Amino acid sequence: MIRAALLAIVLAGPAGAEGSSDAAARVIGLGGTVTEIVVALGAGDRLVGRDTTSGYPPSVLALPDVGYLRQLSAEGVLSLSPDLMIAEADAGPPEVVAQLQATGLGYVTLPQDWSADGVAARITTVGAALGREAEAARLAHEVSARLAETEAKAQALPAPRKRAMFVLSLQGGRIMAAGQGTAADAVITMAGAENALQGFEGYKPVSDEAVQAAAPDVVLMMDRPAAEVLSLPAFAGSPAAQNGALLQMDGLRLLGFGPRLPDALADLQAALSGG
Repeated sequence: MIRAALLAIVLAGPAGAEGSSDAAARVIGLGGTVTEIVVALGAGDRLVGRDTTSGYPPSVLALPDVGYLRQLSAEGVLSLSPDLMIAEADAGPPEVVAQLQATGLGYVTLPQDWSADGVAARITTVGAALGREAEAARLAHEVSARLAETEAKAQALPAPRKRAMFVLSLQGGRIMAAGQGTAADAVITMAGAENALQGFEGYKPVSDEAVQAAAPDVVLMMDRPAAEVLSLPAFAGSPAAQNGALLQMDGLRLLGFGPRLPDALADLQAALSGG
């Protein structure tokens, strides 16, 4: 429950500030990509808080942490007296988001579109919220141009397409992997590969038999300890295990669909080509 002092902040909030403006001097980034874009647009000095997933650039780690993106508390966010909150679409829980949206303070949600156009839309959404439209247009144009180059390289890759598998986590040797409709699936496709796992949506546990049948050429993971992953029985005999093709990358850089996506895709393409 929000304390009386925080309710006073809510009641004093500017009416009609739901969108945002360049007058917003106290901004909280709720989502790693949100915070990254705010800094990239030259508005990092307006950030007064961040969520736990916001770790880039490293300078933002000095900001107060309001908690994990999907487990926020209204009390924690409002304790920083924000003028504007910019959030990923999956910020939560829903009841907390509803409380924040009902305050009359600025609350802006990024579109969740795992595509090149989606990256540009995320940048321009943050730019509009901050009153940095010109800066956002320039950054979106630059990132879109680089993604177009990536797409051209992907189309030029020789057939058949390499098969990549994204492993989200390992729990007791059980593999949690990405199916369709995920950021990981989109990244794999944009790089010119094929998701080795088909037939399911989202991130789900997969059996050893399913992994063996998928026979990935490359295994992708976020940058966390996983040195022995290719030695798991599920990967026995797979091209990825035979060639030591394990690519680990910072999760925000790989799956955040922010300004660094072209760099992540270049690394993935290099891994797919064996370079």
